[in-house]
Amino acid sequence: MRKTLLAAATAAAFLGAFGASTADAKTFKWAFQGDAQSLDPYSLNETFTLGFLGNIYEGLIRRGPELDIQPGLAERWEIVEPTRWRFYLREGVKFHNGNDFNADDVLFSAARVAADGSDLKTRLAGVVDIVKVDDYTVDFVTEAPNPILHYEWATWYMMDKEWSEANGAQAPTDVTGGTENFATRNANGTGPFMIQSRETDVKTVMVPYDGWWDAANKQHNLTEVVFTPIGSAATRVAALLSGEIDMMYPVPVQDMDRINSGSDTEVLAGPELRTIFLGMDQERDELLYSNIKGKNPFKDIRVREAFYRAIDVDLIKAKVMRGLSTPSAIMISPFLFAYADEFTRLETDIDQAKALMADAGYADGFEVTMDCPNNRYVNDEAICQAVVAMLARINVKVNLLAQPKAQYFAKVLAPKRDTSFYLLGWTPGSFDSWNVMFNLISTPDADSGRGKFNLGGYSNAEFDALTEKVLSETDADKRNAMIRDAYTILHNERGYIPLHQQGLAWGKRGNISLAQRADNQFMLYYVTVN
Repeated sequence: MRKTLLAAATAAAFLGAFGASTADAKTFKWAFQGDAQSLDPYSLNETFTLGFLGNIYEGLIRRGPELDIQPGLAERWEIVEPTRWRFYLREGVKFHNGNDFNADDVLFSAARVAADGSDLKTRLAGVVDIVKVDDYTVDFVTEAPNPILHYEWATWYMMDKEWSEANGAQAPTDVTGGTENFATRNANGTGPFMIQSRETDVKTVMVPYDGWWDAANKQHNLTEVVFTPIGSAATRVAALLSGEIDMMYPVPVQDMDRINSGSDTEVLAGPELRTIFLGMDQERDELLYSNIKGKNPFKDIRVREAFYRAIDVDLIKAKVMRGLSTPSAIMISPFLFAYADEFTRLETDIDQAKALMADAGYADGFEVTMDCPNNRYVNDEAICQAVVAMLARINVKVNLLAQPKAQYFAKVLAPKRDTSFYLLGWTPGSFDSWNVMFNLISTPDADSGRGKFNLGGYSNAEFDALTEKVLSETDADKRNAMIRDAYTILHNERGYIPLHQQGLAWGKRGNISLAQRADNQFMLYYVTVN
């Protein structure tokens, strides 16, 4: 089913032949609702930032238009022992500054991505040793067999050891802590595009890298790329319709018909693998932002279930998302888990929700602050506003704090986790449940990176044990059964409130050909201007 979905999602996006001649090369102008938060590729595990940097940096593997795994900076790999993977690096690759790429850069990148301040520590989860066999061969030794070791490595980008050391960028920079070094505002990758100029939150200009190792097979005809973050949805739409930009996303669902009716504009719509959900602080003894003192209402399963039953996801789909969403019962897209159809959402029931609140001792409700981004997900603030109205029906007063994603992430992400109730979205970079289990649901542990995005501190020892087993289980049936057991635990404890998988909506001009990937990463090397 997954193969069918991804193929369908991308087939419609290939609107025109690839490989246009360089004589037709053009400037390409595009916009998103926010900027990449840093040029340091280990600063933030966020889809847009990683996708943006994926045009500049590269990993040992890469993902194709249908998200299939392809060789990247590693030509090939093999499992030489049950707990030892060997990667054969591509020779002749050069960074943008002319430095050679080799095994030393892999070892440096491994140490850097695992260091304090990195938001991508999980890329090497379960790896206990990394061995340089020779200049172009590297072994990764795992604690136990790991069938998905490399699944997330398309966004574990290789950095130049020499460049990083020469510029004092040996350590990763932490977006949540506001730390910076040379890599925050400068980049030196091996990818198809280079940064020519950058004004954060204003404009970034990229140009093709003529020394790119895969230049002979390039599928774009671009000579210049101009990226402009445009926070206002109305302004983005107007810029596309007027021809000021060639492509933008996301398209507000209410403007899809308007763009499709334009003389030379259209919307590419398809399924996305991202799940939007609500989280609650279940760890602190007293909520940071509530009028209830001396205790935490969210520690009571009756309160969590009441919140769940008060939220009408079908109404959100119809009124807020205009049909461009799929209500979800678990924390992963059903296309990525074989047993997803065995789970069903709790029915919306205001009377039962009120009874649960009363039984928990909150018949008159309480106040709580909700953190929400307003420029990260499709209609994110509007979703939060709908949640506020729905919870008011069970006497809960929600004080909504909606902020741009830079301020939002700096507030809610670890180590601060400065939130009591929040909205977040997640696409598993591995397209596998272990990613969700380890990052979002397992008990937070700063040393291993486990639970890095478990902002509410949900904790269940049985769930944690299943997460460890899932990472090393090689039998698919046994593995899926463990995943089902884990999601059942979470569902029964009302640990999160899954809302929906949002849909993709990109707007473009008629002379633009591109590939729309179901993970919502936009790769410039598939773009042609006709």
